[in-house]
Amino acid sequence: MAREMKETLTLGTKGSARRAGPSSRSSRMAGPLSNLYLSQLIPALLLVVIGVITIWSASISIPEANFVSHLAGIAIGLAAAVVVWRYDTRALSSMTTTLFVLACVLMVLPRIPGLGYEVNGMMGWVRLGPVRFQPSEPSKIVVIFLMASAAAQYNGKIETFRDYARLCGTLLVPLLLIMTLDLGTGLVIFFIGATIIIVSGAPRTWVLLTIALIVGTAALVVVTSMIDGLPHILKEYQLKRLTVFIDPSVDPTGDGYNLQQAMIAVGSGGFFGKGFGNATQALNGFVPEAQTDFVFSLFAEQFGFVGSLVLLSLFTWMIVSTVLLAMRTDSMYMRLVLVGCVGMWTFQVLENVGMCLGIMPITGIPLPFVSYGSSSMVVQLVSVGIVQSVWRHRQKAA
Repeated sequence: MAREMKETLTLGTKGSARRAGPSSRSSRMAGPLSNLYLSQLIPALLLVVIGVITIWSASISIPEANFVSHLAGIAIGLAAAVVVWRYDTRALSSMTTTLFVLACVLMVLPRIPGLGYEVNGMMGWVRLGPVRFQPSEPSKIVVIFLMASAAAQYNGKIETFRDYARLCGTLLVPLLLIMTLDLGTGLVIFFIGATIIIVSGAPRTWVLLTIALIVGTAALVVVTSMIDGLPHILKEYQLKRLTVFIDPSVDPTGDGYNLQQAMIAVGSGGFFGKGFGNATQALNGFVPEAQTDFVFSLFAEQFGFVGSLVLLSLFTWMIVSTVLLAMRTDSMYMRLVLVGCVGMWTFQVLENVGMCLGIMPITGIPLPFVSYGSSSMVVQLVSVGIVQSVWRHRQKAA
């Protein structure tokens, strides 16, 4: 009897080993991918591919759309994303003051004589030797970490108005610095910060009162900028972009013309589009800045409603997967960092697509992963690296 039991146990052990074999091999194969959050990474990379195809088509007819430069931006962005992916971003959770100073420095760099210079009438660029970039782009990432660091200490519930005011003040300083240079980026940074503050547990009443105050202040700024003799906070081109949204005939040869041509390009794409390289409206010069601000018009004209639906579905997939990760993340700081990335992507997509459709004012905000521009591309790919870093370090103590 003892001998039979021993043989049975031996056979059982060997059988278990044989059954475990394929599973073990599968685990080893899945190992390298286990540190990648594929649900977010796949749509992000597909969006980069769409951007490559779109800018390639633009480079055929638009000299400013340098395809090699676009690929270089992607290469730098991917390298930076890998570095961020390997880095545990929670190390920044206690560096609120440092991040605040860095954000403010980035905002004022274009104002330093010898560094800043204008592009298309906007003083928002910095030149360092052969390299030029927009400091406002990396400032988006800095503000995400800054606001997450400042808000995480309340553990999901802001109980006093003093704490709420402190958070708003932390956002207000870099916001005011950038708004005087770049209204579009200022709106993105505002949306990032506001989203983080709301998710961090701000009472609804305080949020609604703040929104009312902001709307009232914005209306006052617009009105005073339109009346002679009163302080004009908004520059002329910024004011035109806002008024054209209401009535395109206000500036028929400028932003009003741009808006009309962008809408024509989107509509002419029809259901399936005109095909790669056949965007006659956008590629023949009728749509200004077709490779940057109005890139969605260029894409929609070539690939139509179906292509646009695929594009927006990929953005939705990426954003929803990041939200789901945030909901499963125990660390409040990491959760708010993810929320900041979601806020950045969401606002930029809605604004860029919306202004090409005439349902949002023209602000010059690039479409993430698609628009031409190395500064924007690097920052967007770094944001992907941030999400992947949160996933990679999710098992560590919060």
